[in-house]
Amino acid sequence: MDLTPLLSPKSIAFYGGKWADIAVDQCRRLGFQGPIWRINPRRAADGDPEFLSTIDDAGDIPDAAFVAVSREAAVSVSGALSQKGVGGMVCFASGFDETRTEEGIALSERLDAETGETPFLGPNCYGFINYFDTVSLWPDEIVRQKVERGVGFISQSGTIAITMAHNQRSLPLGYVVSAGNQARVSVDDLMLHMAQDDRVTAIGLYLEGVKDPDRFIETVQKVRALGKPIALIKTGRTEASAQAALTHTGSLSGSDAVFDALCQRLGIARCNTLSQLCETLKLLHQVGPLSGNKVLVLGSSGGDMAITTDLADGIALDLAQIPPATETALRDIYGDRVVYSNPFDMHIYSWYDHDAMARQIRALSAADYDALVYVLDTPDPVNSDPSAFVAAIDLFLRETKAAGQVACMMSSLPELTPKPVRERILAAGSTPLQGLPEGLFALEAAASVGAAWKAGKPIERINGSETGTILSESDGKKLLAGHGLPIPRSTVCETNKAGVAAAALGFPVVVKALSAALAHKTEAGGVALGPRSAEEAQAAADTMAHLSDHVLVEEMITDGVAEVLVGLTCDAQFGLTLVVGSGGTMTEVYSDAQTCLFPVDRQEIRSVLERLTVWPLLEGFRGKPAGDVDALIDTILGLAAFAKANDGRISDLDINPLIVRPAGKGVVAVDVLLKIDSDKTAKDQR
Repeated sequence: MDLTPLLSPKSIAFYGGKWADIAVDQCRRLGFQGPIWRINPRRAADGDPEFLSTIDDAGDIPDAAFVAVSREAAVSVSGALSQKGVGGMVCFASGFDETRTEEGIALSERLDAETGETPFLGPNCYGFINYFDTVSLWPDEIVRQKVERGVGFISQSGTIAITMAHNQRSLPLGYVVSAGNQARVSVDDLMLHMAQDDRVTAIGLYLEGVKDPDRFIETVQKVRALGKPIALIKTGRTEASAQAALTHTGSLSGSDAVFDALCQRLGIARCNTLSQLCETLKLLHQVGPLSGNKVLVLGSSGGDMAITTDLADGIALDLAQIPPATETALRDIYGDRVVYSNPFDMHIYSWYDHDAMARQIRALSAADYDALVYVLDTPDPVNSDPSAFVAAIDLFLRETKAAGQVACMMSSLPELTPKPVRERILAAGSTPLQGLPEGLFALEAAASVGAAWKAGKPIERINGSETGTILSESDGKKLLAGHGLPIPRSTVCETNKAGVAAAALGFPVVVKALSAALAHKTEAGGVALGPRSAEEAQAAADTMAHLSDHVLVEEMITDGVAEVLVGLTCDAQFGLTLVVGSGGTMTEVYSDAQTCLFPVDRQEIRSVLERLTVWPLLEGFRGKPAGDVDALIDTILGLAAFAKANDGRISDLDINPLIVRPAGKGVVAVDVLLKIDSDKTAKDQR
């Protein structure tokens, strides 16, 4: 689909009244010099010479048209334009399938049928602004001017698009597009068009959903191949999982957690706020993805450095200490007057000694950091004289540029990088990051994009099932044991024979009610831990007789170092995903889990484990034995192989807890809930 006539038109027709008037005025204000035809039969009939009754009166066919008439008229106008060969349209009218009414859906179907294959934005959209070519089909105020290089921004919300277009953070925007209902031109189409435009440096998105996940993944991969990083906001972080009532895994891995995992795998910077999005896109526009996450922060304020240290806690930035050789060079300047740490408080000793400051910046630029960040708040030039601040900024930018060092300025308060200063920093090839939290977020995001691009991991879809049946715990364990999952020694017996079975296994034991209908046995009173005699085991089983006529009696694992949750859950859009988290009875309280897309490898699993709160126990906490991490990783990889072998069969799998024993002793799955479609044959059994 060629979107050039639509997004970079040489001639435009505007249909409608007041909204079309605004769009014409803004297009001309932006600087568009091509032919504009204003189509309004009523005004033409009143003798207004600027207006035509029909497009036939223009004597030519426009490249693009802005259609701001009623929804019924929009269908007929758009159909007529399509038949005449218009290059593309913006359907501004609303009241189509977004209403979810029969009438709205019917109108959408008519619009689709009557416009053939002509590209159009909407319906129910604001249109677009093209700052590169100074052209817009946009019925709102436009305050920015022409740019030569910039970010392409696509939004599923018209208001968010307007807000971004009015940002006061000096984010260089090349395109702003409101996608609307995406009846013809989708977000994917727009991303690919922008990525193929050499003037576009990065792409920003505001999404409320993904219509076609497979195409979205394919498009992002093409955009990445063209070297254009993506940052986005996607709403819906609080959306509850439809399967939360069945398994711990389902409650911990809703669709939003899966989308997070998708962004991590594809190298998309997912942001939470428009401020974060602006700063991230600004950094990606200037320097692209960072080559690593090793960052040095410096400033002239101990307070700023202390706040930065606190804010950086929990952020995936490596604030590595200043290396000895660099410290030696700095001591020649400062002696013992400063503490040589990262963040580095250089005080104000060299504020007016530019030679000393230059030597300091050169020394820091020679160290092995992926980015240097200078924290400085610049006063408003309207009410003060910021020349001393500007001189310090210029010196920092000059020295880092000469050293080939990626460098950013960052203010503690967003408003304390005034517009003239921001533009000066951008012109020097650096990035003015506004606000400590937003700036640190942007640095982390750019580093994560760089790491994902470098890893280049593919995405493998493993399908789930919507028709699975819950197996009893015993049957589920037996099935998984056949694929290498370590399980406890156990016996299934009638409830009245539990004591005998326990004595044969050896004490202590665990007694569980055995029923596929009991998804949560603990809450139902169907689990007894630690009976140490046949009498205790039988008494425990007797209390469960109302739940089941059979029980599962297992050896009790007593040397566990930590408890981990491992599971599989089926996402409606992206298929099966792997979930790894801290396990045990408090799993959902702590909500400490990571979702992974397939395929997975040892390095990724270990990285996931290291992010869990249970990791210190696995390492060996306060002199206690370390857990068998290698066996844990082997088991998780085996579970991934089980998922692949059962493509299309699994609905849910919950192993909680998977007890990790001391190093060298392995792991044991002591509780399993498996929902699987037994009517389908596993791949490895075909």
